[in-house]
Amino acid sequence: MSSRQKERAIVNAIAAADSHDVIIVGAGIVGLAHAYTAARKGLRVCVIERDAACVGASIRNFGFVTVTGQHAEHSWRRARASREVWADVAPQAGIDVLHKGLHLIARRPEAMRLIDAFMQTGMADGCRVMTPGEAAAAAPELRLDGAQGVLHSPHELRIEPRTAIGLLASWLAERFGVAFRYGEMVHEVRTPTVRTSRGVLHAERVIVCGNADSRHLYGDWFARHAVRLCQLQMLRVRPRRALALRAAVMSDLSLLRYGGFAALPAADALRTRLRAEEPECLGYGIHLIAVQSADGSLVVGDSHEYGAAPLPFATQEIDAQILRLLHETLDVPELDIVERWTGSYPSAADADCVIEAPDDGTRVVVVTSGAGMSTGFGIAQDVFAAW
Repeated sequence: MSSRQKERAIVNAIAAADSHDVIIVGAGIVGLAHAYTAARKGLRVCVIERDAACVGASIRNFGFVTVTGQHAEHSWRRARASREVWADVAPQAGIDVLHKGLHLIARRPEAMRLIDAFMQTGMADGCRVMTPGEAAAAAPELRLDGAQGVLHSPHELRIEPRTAIGLLASWLAERFGVAFRYGEMVHEVRTPTVRTSRGVLHAERVIVCGNADSRHLYGDWFARHAVRLCQLQMLRVRPRRALALRAAVMSDLSLLRYGGFAALPAADALRTRLRAEEPECLGYGIHLIAVQSADGSLVVGDSHEYGAAPLPFATQEIDAQILRLLHETLDVPELDIVERWTGSYPSAADADCVIEAPDDGTRVVVVTSGAGMSTGFGIAQDVFAAW
């Protein structure tokens, strides 16, 4: 082989290495869900992530795959589909499911009436209402004094997001040959060309799943949907006395945060009462979710504050309200706070997920409800089914 032929062979090899069937921008859970769906179809997939690892919203949440309470229609359907994928993929990827299900405690009569109304919908499939006595026998860690009843859902899964995202990416690379390019910023997408901080790549299809980072690529789409940022505040606490959480836990305020409940007419009475009794929590967008990690610690939260650029500072008042709700809901008289953090995600008033098609070969997918962990795989299925 002549030197010119060798040079051409090297150039062709480099070009082949930089050519793929699908390029995905963003290695958070929504990007990984699309990578999985594409790889399952036999497509050559490359994922580009600007950071050295995923450090955004996907690892700063509860790792709580939530079905019950998602908005009716698309979000609930996508959550059901995602839950099934998680249940299948998690053991293959070495991801532990730490607990399953949900206990939502209704303390106010208005909350109980809303749960009763929810039970009349198709979204209540598999759920049941427990009396306080039944709930106490099934989950003695719950504080049920004054409770009206407990909604039990069997559908939810809890994983540890800090490790699960990395394990999922590693499994995709090993099982399907998905290529990952970390520490690489995407500057421009003009499918079939993607220009990055390291060079130019090519793919027949490009899916941008960069969460809030997608604004620098498709700011006009964000403006069209009036996308803002939602900042949340969370904690990790360690009970001083051993506690076994049998399922994730929520309470009355959660019923107004999840569209599958909040959109029902019966929510109006609860909303009116909570405005009078919990103005601080409503003002900060606080409701309680508590889940448990393998080491026995609890991840608890969260708050929701909105704006174009929310300040990245945690406030003690929000932490105090979250801890008050925790003490009212679980039997944890003494605990130590071991971590505090904030996170952010895009939010839109008119949609739980924005899927745009700038051209035939490009899709922009942004979850605008904070439910990427719960709906990401279902969204990816829809994107490819319609493409």
